[in-house]
Order: sequence, then structure tokens, then C-alpha cells
Amino acid sequence: MSKQKSTTTVISGAAAMPSTTTITNANNRAAAVLPRPRRRVLQNFRLLWLDAKLDESNDDFKKSFRRLRRVVASIETFKDAQECIDFLSAVTNQKVFMIVSGSLGRQIIADIEAWPQLESVYVFCRNQAAHEQWANKVPKVKGVYTKIKPICKALQIDRENCDRAMISISFNGRDALFMYTQLLKEALLEIEDDDVKSIKDLVEYCRLQDDVDEDEIKKVQREYRNHTSIWWYTAPYFMYSMLNRGLREMDVDIILKMGFFIRHLHQHITELHREQQGNMPTNFQVFRGQGLSMEDFEKMKKTKGGLMSFNNFLSTSRNRKISLENFALPATNNPNSVGILFIMNIDTAICTKSSTPFAEVSKVGYYKDKEEEILFSTHAIFRIDRIERIHDNHSDRLYEVNLTIVGNDNHELNTLTAHIRKDLGVRTGWSRLGRILKRVGEPAKAEQLYQILLAKASSDEDRAEYNYQLGWVYNDMGEYSKALSSYERSLEIRKIALPPNHPDLAASYNNIGMVYHNMGEYSKALSHYEKALDIDQRALPPNHPDLASDYNNIGAVYDNMGEYSKALSSYERSLEIQKIALPPNHPDLAASYLNIGSVYNNMGEYSKALSSYERSLEIQKIALPPNHPDLASSYEGIGLVYKNMGEYSKALSSYERSLEIKKIALPPNHPDLATSYNGIGLVYDKMRDYSKALSYFEKARGIWEKALPSNHWYISHVKGNIENVKKKM
Repeated sequence: MSKQKSTTTVISGAAAMPSTTTITNANNRAAAVLPRPRRRVLQNFRLLWLDAKLDESNDDFKKSFRRLRRVVASIETFKDAQECIDFLSAVTNQKVFMIVSGSLGRQIIADIEAWPQLESVYVFCRNQAAHEQWANKVPKVKGVYTKIKPICKALQIDRENCDRAMISISFNGRDALFMYTQLLKEALLEIEDDDVKSIKDLVEYCRLQDDVDEDEIKKVQREYRNHTSIWWYTAPYFMYSMLNRGLREMDVDIILKMGFFIRHLHQHITELHREQQGNMPTNFQVFRGQGLSMEDFEKMKKTKGGLMSFNNFLSTSRNRKISLENFALPATNNPNSVGILFIMNIDTAICTKSSTPFAEVSKVGYYKDKEEEILFSTHAIFRIDRIERIHDNHSDRLYEVNLTIVGNDNHELNTLTAHIRKDLGVRTGWSRLGRILKRVGEPAKAEQLYQILLAKASSDEDRAEYNYQLGWVYNDMGEYSKALSSYERSLEIRKIALPPNHPDLAASYNNIGMVYHNMGEYSKALSHYEKALDIDQRALPPNHPDLASDYNNIGAVYDNMGEYSKALSSYERSLEIQKIALPPNHPDLAASYLNIGSVYNNMGEYSKALSSYERSLEIQKIALPPNHPDLASSYEGIGLVYKNMGEYSKALSSYERSLEIKKIALPPNHPDLATSYNGIGLVYDKMRDYSKALSYFEKARGIWEKALPSNHWYISHVKGNIENVKKKM
């Protein structure tokens, strides 16, 4: 789920001057009323390291940790066995590798070896002989090791096999993943964006999540354009794992961040397909070896004679032996999986007709000629012809599955996709999926997707989450009554399902407070913010970023109520926590400086206000994409201060830069656009250019009257500005 802060610009003070106050939405709790953050999982696996004697200050540990992180970036360390077991039990939709000391491994292995999320165990000890006897009896234990280097080597192989197995497969047209990933792909292929910016956004995104090794991130950042997209996809880096996870989980955020890469990869396969078409036989076979979960294997057996689709880019080989021995056979070592050798019968005419391009990539892939690889674009559809066991002396879970490629017309998969496509409308690009990109400040893109997810939700937990996300979306769209309704529905469910001090309740109260804040109902906003603070103080450690969000939001209310000393105190407490809890250029720090600047401006301390706004902008330029709406708030604050200082040309320049960003980042009738129009109108008023002032005031009024309650004081404020400027004309 995507977590992102929401920036709301308000007007405050007796003189009715625009004041930029960033409020923190609990979807990413920090900065502007901040949404609560949840670290996203970008890859298919994580590593747990359990050893009662772990010393993280030890140089050998640090070296080992760095070496391991080059293979698996997400590592959790534990000294307590029960704590580790509890953590492992909570992992879903991800595979876990575990390094464990000999004594603790022997103690816990019987309790955890059958858990499907546990992929492999590596016993790391001083006395290899003492632990081999019990370890050799456990299929998931890959070995007993005395050095970290061979663990890394084994882990690299297991990681690649894990990635290969964790792909998105749909059976018999009853899986929504096929439809939505197909529609996402169609939208992405139609968009022509700035690839340089897209790479930068992906790199920044991966760094924020801390789930990818920094060396790999830097390599992509430096060298992406030095290699083909196929080279990156077939290389042992995070691009393959992250993209397949996004498609398997229908993780819209990952898919959109990698949209440029999906487009490049599809286009490169298509180009090679055209070049190679004359040399390809009409009919041929390719092979794919992988593990399949017991659950998916049972689904496939029930679908025999029916259809299955691979929703990801599909890597296959002309070499049966490599596919069987390197990928299918190793999967049988895991008692929770079945080794599968897919034998795929390909008709090139069907592929061409169905727009399912494929290409031989041995000359352009990372491994060159080693695997004789044929790579298909996404959503290749096959009929399951036969499923037969392969005789093996070591396992009864090795099967050969014969598939035949089929066209993508006149079957249930395509019918359902066409139906959803019709429901989504005929528009192209991002808007086809309801403008889903919340992360860069375009929440309208998320609305339709969350409505679909809400309609399909099967649990109260999901309904609470999707209503919560819709509340966030509607708030950022300026549709406050809808936002309030969605948030309150989410809160009703959570109050029944969760204990009274659960942080998710605090997040709900926080965001309801944010909506009341934006509606100008400050006493209700303050009440909800204080409820959030009360819960978080009991549930969280004293320097948790969520507490910073709570203090930030309380400060924002006091700022609007004209209680500037209380506002400043709350903002400074928020900033104090953030400096401890966050890295130096985290965007939430920018939001705090932005809000402190607002208070100083309202207090008439313009030099301090300008300094705070400029510090906010400095951080945002480092931490955010160039047209993120938070930058607009900083430019607007700077413009406000310059106006109050009588430097009108500088004020106008800053306001216009703010408006330029908002026009890119926000829907056309978002109330924050009106704030910019009103601010520009005030500058022209001071410059005695009354006709331009009137024009901008009228634009502001038109938006606010559509977006806000009729009694909101922004509307009366701008009407007053219109009357005043008309008198001067």
C-alpha cells in the first residue's frame, strides 16, 4: 500500500494573508499533516539471522552483514529465539531465508520447518561436525557452515530460484491479477514520460524503502542507459525480483515506479521479435523449470485442459537439461513446493496475431549464450495439455507439464479483461486506471483503483484499509465530505476489530482531524489530533515519527487559530523528534520547516520565516521529484514572505513557480490551486494592477465555491478581496 504525505495550503491570520501550513496525513505520518509510513516490501524475500551471541558492534559481524546485504538487502537480526519465531510467523507473501546458530537451530527447527514462508535455513556455527547430524535430516537446511562466504554463495542460488518460482500465474481466467496487470501494462505502454526522471524516481523510491542494496541502486543510477532493458532483467540485480513481485502482488506502486522499465522491456522484445521473425521456425518448443507451491500445483491440476497465463515477463530456454537440472529439480528440496518442468509448444503465427511478442535474448542478455533464453512479454496464455510425473529417485514431487500457447481472443481471460477495460473507460494512459499515481501528489489517479479493490474486499481488515485509502485520496482531491465519510467508515470497522490503543486507530483519528482541519472546523480537528496523540503516546516509543506527526498537526491547528506560541511549541517538538528519528534530508523535516516558517510569518518575524521556508525547499529539492506538490508549498511560503516584506516582484516569481507545479501535480479544481490564485491576486493588488488582481481572485473564488463548504472562511475571505479591489478600480 502506498504511503505518502498530503500537503494542504491554508489561509490564516487577522489580515487574511495566505499562510502555507503543511498537515500530516497518517498514511505517511511525518510532515505536512503526514500520512503514516509503512516500509514497503520491494523484493520476494528477506533474511533472518538468529544467534544469541550476535554482537553488532563487532567488525566481523559488520563485514558479514555487508556481504550478506549484497545478496539479500532486507535483513533482520535476532538474539531471542521466540522473538524471531514470532516475526517469522507474521511474514506473508514473501519467502524467508534464515541463518541460525547451531544450538538455536536445533532448538527451533521442528517448530518452523513446515511453515511455507520459510524457504531455506543455513546453520552457521564453529563446530560443523556437531550439528551436521540433525541438520542433514531437515530438507530446508541447506548446509552447516563455518564461514559466511559459502553461505552467500548458497543464498545467491536459492534467491534466484525463489525469484523464479514467485511469479504471477492465473488459472482458467478466474484471477483478477491477469486483468489488472494487463490493464496496467496497457496504460504504461501508452505513456511517454521522461526516462531520466523515471530512473531518478525509481532510485529515490528504492532508497526510501531500504529494501534494496545501495550498491545495486547506484549501479542502476549510473549505468541504466549503458545496457539494454533485457540485460537488466536477466541480470542478478533487484530489477527482476522487484518487477516480478509488483506484478505478482498487483502492487500498483511498484508497477508504476517501474513503468518505464516495463515499457522499455516490452519494446525491446517487440523489436527483436520483428528482427528475428524470419529466422524463427513456425512451431517450436521451449522449456521452463521452477518451483510451484502445493496450492498452485493443485489449482493447475484442476485446470487441466483449461487455460493458464503468466502475468509477468516469461523467461524460458531452448535447453531442457538446464531447465530441469538447474531450476525444476532444486525446487523439490523444499517440502512445500513441487518441481515443475514446463514444456511449451509455441506457434509463431498465434503469437504474432495475439500481440504476445517473444525474442531470443542470448546475445543481449546478462548471461549471453549460457541459458539459450527465449523471453516472452507479459500475459502469455497457454492451454494445459498434460501433467505427468517425472521419475526421480529422490523426490515424488517432480512433474512435467505440457502447455500450448493460445491466442488472447474468445476466451474467459480476454472477456473479463475487456469488461473491466470498458468499465474503466476508453481514455488512455494513466487515466484509464483512474489516475492511480498517489505518490507524486496526484491522488485522483488512485481513486478508481481503490474503489475496485474495495468492491472486491472480502475481509473487514481490507474494507477498513481501502476506505482509509479512499479517504486519503478524496482529501487530497479536496472532496472533504467524501473523505470524511470514507475515513469514518474505516474507523468504525477498526474500532470493532482493534484494541483501543492500536496505532491504526491513531492514524484514523489523525486523518479525520486533517479533513476537519481542511474544512476549517478547527475545534473538531484539534479534538481528533489529540486523540491520535494520546493513543500514540501509549503505544509508541517516545521518539517515534508518528508522534512527530501528531505534534505537527496540533501545531497546524493552533497556527490557524492564531495561537502562534502554542503552534511554534508543537512544531518545534515535532522537529526535535524528526531530527532524532529521520535521516537529515527526509521530506518530513521539510514539512516541519515549512510549518515553522508559517508561524514566524504570522508573527511578523519575516527573516526567520524566510529562512525556514528556504530550508524546507532545500531539503525538498534533494528528497522529492521536481514537480512534487510539497515544493509548491515552499515556493508559496517564500512568495508570501516577500509580499509581506514589500518585495513584490520576488513574491510574484515564487507564487508563479508554485502555481506551475500545482497545475502539473493536482486536479484542475483542487482548492490548493485557489490558494495560489488568491496569493497572486494579493500581490497584483499591492502592485496596483487591479484588473489582474480581480482576475486571479475570481479564479480562486470559482474553485473554492466548488470544493469547500459554503460557510468556509476562505470563500468569505476571497469575496472580501474581490469587493476591495473593485472599489479601487
